[in-house]
Amino acid sequence: MSPNLRLPDDIPKRQMIIGDDQVLSLEEQIHAWYGINQISAWGIQDAEFEKLSTSSSQKLTDADRVFGYTGVALFYGFGDDGRGNADATLTGKLAWEYAGKHRKNNIWQCGYLDFGKPENIRLRPGATVRPKGFYLAKIQLGQKYLGISVSKLRRSLKTDTGWGPEGFQFLFVTHFHFTDLMDQRKIPFMTLADYDVTLRGFNELFNVPQIFCSNKRLGLGIGNLDHNYPPFGIPTLQICTGV
Repeated sequence: MSPNLRLPDDIPKRQMIIGDDQVLSLEEQIHAWYGINQISAWGIQDAEFEKLSTSSSQKLTDADRVFGYTGVALFYGFGDDGRGNADATLTGKLAWEYAGKHRKNNIWQCGYLDFGKPENIRLRPGATVRPKGFYLAKIQLGQKYLGISVSKLRRSLKTDTGWGPEGFQFLFVTHFHFTDLMDQRKIPFMTLADYDVTLRGFNELFNVPQIFCSNKRLGLGIGNLDHNYPPFGIPTLQICTGV
């Protein structure tokens, strides 16, 4: 880890209160997607945006909020995994590359994590497959799962799944103001539990990506599946629908 990135030992839970107005409306998220698609030439067609504008917005229920969901977010699945689903590695790669261009030199990445090597990172076996194109998901931003290891969380998941490419799209496409909330310690850093990262091939699966922001600098590192990292929460989501 860079010596210029100092991480706290803990994040006071009392600070981690996310208001309804901090998770953007569907209309605002569509607008963000449209603008960045134009800048980045990702190839999302106008017809897909038109279909979004006529689709009904998913709303959280009181039961959803009790469960810990904070809002509903809009994501996009790029590529093809060979089985008719989106390529989760490519999808994350595109958003992270955009973040690198946007942040320029104010970014750090662990040298062991390389999206260009399919043998280095993948969607974990058993994770919910990501649909191609736009999809909506109920999101929990990590406050619910502080002080728990990824391996323990994965064993407990039923209808939910961890974040994978959604972490990069949420923070760098639609909700980039949340990196400031991270820097202010108002939300935890994020462990992306639906990715597997390996250093020696997928016979040895020990690591997951971790996103953090400290002293205005954005970082992407890795953490061990079986370890607890107090500054990091584990976001989860439940995919509502493809759009």
